[in-house]
This record gives sequence, C-alpha cells and structure tokens, in this order.
Amino acid sequence: MNATTSVKQPAVFVAHGGGPLPLLGHPGHAGLTKWLQRYSASLHAQPKAILVISAHWEEANPTLTSGTAPELIYDYYGFPPESYQIKYPAPGSANLAQRAAGLLREAGFAPKLDAKRGFDHGTFVPLKLAFPAADIPVVQLSMLSSLNPQEHMRMGQAISALRDEGVLLFGSGMSFHNMRGFARGGGVSAALAASKARNWHNCCEFDTYLHDALTNSQHSAAQRQGLMEHWEEAPSARECHPREEHLLPLHVIAGAANGPGRVVFDDELMGIKVSSFQFDG
Repeated sequence: MNATTSVKQPAVFVAHGGGPLPLLGHPGHAGLTKWLQRYSASLHAQPKAILVISAHWEEANPTLTSGTAPELIYDYYGFPPESYQIKYPAPGSANLAQRAAGLLREAGFAPKLDAKRGFDHGTFVPLKLAFPAADIPVVQLSMLSSLNPQEHMRMGQAISALRDEGVLLFGSGMSFHNMRGFARGGGVSAALAASKARNWHNCCEFDTYLHDALTNSQHSAAQRQGLMEHWEEAPSARECHPREEHLLPLHVIAGAANGPGRVVFDDELMGIKVSSFQFDG
C-alpha cells in the first residue's frame, strides 16, 4: 500500500444490529439497514482494504486474520435456516495483517496473526450491506480480553497510519448493548411500559454523553480521550453496557481519529436509540 497514491479513509464506528437480523429484513432494523446500504456511496473513494474491529472477537493480545479466503463464523443462535447460508466471500489480506501487526508492535503491543480464523457476524453482516460486492480485502482485528479502554484507544492510535494508505478502519459494535433493553414485542402491561421508558431514558442519556465526548469541537484531544477512557462515569453507562465489549470498538476508532467526529447514524433500533460515528480528520 502506497500512502502517496491513496485517498485517506475515515475511521467509522457502526451499530451492527442484532445477529443476522439486518440481512433478514427485520422491521426493527429498517433504518440501520438502509443507512448501511448507502454507506459506501458516502465515501470519497473506495477503500483499498478494510480493517474491522468487531465486538465479537477478544484475545489476550491484538490478533489479526491473515488468511487469504476467510470463512464465515455464524456466531448466533436460534435464527432461521437461511441465516446460516449467508455468504460474504471477501478476500483476506496477509499484507495488511502484517502491516497492522507491525504498527501495533511499534506501539508496544505483542500482536499475533491467525491464518485460520474467519469473519464473525460483526464483520460480515454490516459489510454485506455496505460493500455487497465483497471485492475489497478485509482483515479483522481482535479486541483485547482485558477490556481496558485506554489500551483500546492506544490500539487505534497505533493503526491510524493505515487510513493514509487507503484502509478504512471499521469499528463494529453498538452504542447500547443491554439485551434486556431491546423491544421484543409482547404485552402492554404497566410494568413493561415502565421498563421500556426506563431503557429509553438510559440509552438517550448515555448517547448524549457519547455525542458530546466525540463530536464537540470545543473539547481538546486530551479531553476527548479522557471522556472515553472514563466512560463508566457517564450517566446510565452500566445500564447501557453491563459488559463493554460492544462499546470498545468505538474506543479503537476514536483513538485513530485526528479531531472530533460526526454522527452519521442516529435512529431507533428495536426500541432503543443507537448512534454511529465517523471521524474524517
């Protein structure tokens, strides 16, 4: 990859929805599905490659898929048979995996390559909607099993140079991820209505915090980093993320940014407000 002939790519964090539901026409995912289908057209140039940080892969050390034709991992349960027949034959890229590993190593990490690991649904579901031709090389980068927010931001800083080489950094998670909070239909009892109202309040409170932390141009880089590293202090933080694996891809993406971001998706998903963020600078 040659930085002098590549168009700088953004770093984006997307909500990937519930399992394969965005690909199955689920009505609660309609807004997200339509936005993802339009996403590639919003880019100034097609990426040379895509590096995905998915909420569904954790390792002790940063690990990168390095196979040439990664298979799909159907890491969801209880969905219709067609959910397990989905195909996304995007090629891998050993060169990108090695380049990213080198950057991480220079930053003090001990990265590993995994030639056998495939793409989980946090990768293939949103990419199948956003880049349906599956003709762009894709590499997946694991999160850290420590779930340490500072280390995930530092990972983002380490790989930020890839953006100048035409690589789209693609964080895949959710700004809200408390499974008890998503609407599942059912009755209209007072208790259920109160629970839905409480969940809506919580997700809006935390979403407001993220919007301010990541898009407020009055914040310095150090302030943005501090707000993200101390995310647990935000209103309703743990109500929205009992476990933070779906939030931390956003920390990697924010770490790779050179300035404030912008909200690119802000809508309801299965009764909960979720947001996606992009960093162009």
